[in-house]
Amino acid sequence: MPEPAATLASVRVERPAEDVVVLHVSGELDTTSADELAKPLRTEVVAGLRIAVVDLGGVRFLGSAGLEALVAGSKRAKDLGVRLVLAASNRAVVRPIQATGLDAVFEIVPTVEDALSRP
Repeated sequence: MPEPAATLASVRVERPAEDVVVLHVSGELDTTSADELAKPLRTEVVAGLRIAVVDLGGVRFLGSAGLEALVAGSKRAKDLGVRLVLAASNRAVVRPIQATGLDAVFEIVPTVEDALSRP
């Protein structure tokens, strides 16, 4: 029996500074769980932020719905003047991003620390 969507993906929000938000994502981002990421991308990425980091290090699977949530979040961030950075080095995340050509769209770094240390 499949797991409920709430257990497939989870997002923890961290605000290390007033103008910074980090979304720590874990689990599987597919059609049943991608909204777990889409919601905080809509509510936490707001005007006045300097940077929003999406930490995908804990993601075990990234499907098309998860990619769609990231694209929508990227568009929202751009419209608000917020720099959106994906922190990911795991194959489960990097491979689908590269296969779809979205690596040309997203700013991707290996770790949250890398994202926060770049100007």
